[in-house]
Amino acid sequence: MTVFNTFWKIIKKYKGTIILYTVMLIVFGGLNTTTNDTGIEFSSSKPDILIVNNDKYEGITKNLVDYLTDNSNMIDIKDDESARDDALFYRDISYIIYIPKNYRIDTLNGKNVELEIKKVDTYDAALTEMMLSRYIETQNIYLKTKISENELINNINESLKNKTNVEIISKLNTDKLTSITRYFNFASYSIMAVTIYIICLVITSFHEQSVNKRIIISSMNYKKHNRLLLLSSSIYAIVVWGLYTLLGFIILGNELFSIRGLLFIGNEFVFTMSCLTLSLLISSLVSSKVAVSGIVNVVALGSAFLCGAFIPLEWLPSSVIKIAHILPAYYFISSNETIKTLEIINTSTLHTVFINTAVILAFTILFTIINNIVIKKKRVIA
Repeated sequence: MTVFNTFWKIIKKYKGTIILYTVMLIVFGGLNTTTNDTGIEFSSSKPDILIVNNDKYEGITKNLVDYLTDNSNMIDIKDDESARDDALFYRDISYIIYIPKNYRIDTLNGKNVELEIKKVDTYDAALTEMMLSRYIETQNIYLKTKISENELINNINESLKNKTNVEIISKLNTDKLTSITRYFNFASYSIMAVTIYIICLVITSFHEQSVNKRIIISSMNYKKHNRLLLLSSSIYAIVVWGLYTLLGFIILGNELFSIRGLLFIGNEFVFTMSCLTLSLLISSLVSSKVAVSGIVNVVALGSAFLCGAFIPLEWLPSSVIKIAHILPAYYFISSNETIKTLEIINTSTLHTVFINTAVILAFTILFTIINNIVIKKKRVIA
């Protein structure tokens, strides 16, 4: 028990570091849990447009103007082309429609009248264009039937009454799930940093020359000594995982009391084990406490920036994501993002998660094998 007790005594010396990374997780992970809207609603928006009508306000021309007015926000702009251009530039409006002189007469006579358009590249402009195209296409269809103007207007309006009903099938609370995902994504940094940093510092303390000599002359077998260090490190890693999971319940609430929540927590556990084996490998390679700090910054911070802990994966360039594939954190975060979007949870939809988990376990085994090779070589040299 001497090794075990000493391990935890050394950890107490670095409790400030553990608290620091924990506070970072609470602050930065907790900030992402704030959402503006948790409801599942859809509301259509009306684009801001301007109509410059150079024709008489009657008949088919009037009907076109009325249709656009009913389905858009008509913005009052000074009757000056320079003012209109300024309004477009400053996004006061997104679309300007110029109705030419004699539009009504020419249209009724079967001429292909083109409307002059000015627009900006925005969603509102695209929406207006779709709306206008729908009207013109409907109008052209009925013009071929050779009916009166009144019948033409009535038929157009009747057809345009048919609107698409929007039905939201998804019942996922995407705002809350995004908050959960971001918490666990950021946790990858805290887990990796606090696991590697503390375990490496503790084990390097045992590797100090004075301490190592005492271990050699003691009656304890080195294999037993290494097993106790491994057991202590494993318990510490599990404590870190348990602590950050508990914080997740406190910050995120009841959302984690579900199958989806268990998937997030299980994914976090597998990743923690890979961090544990990586910590043991680094501690076997490095004997300087000063070097440990630099390695933590390179490994933990590098993984966080490259794999999506700090910046969402969808915002990262493809070249960065390709590099991230060599790091366990990428597969952890990729699984979190997949779990977030699952409508139905079963073995089929979890296929990507299973693959990512297998890759993380492969990293864990690889780190363990390399660590054993390094330890054996060091014993031969000694």
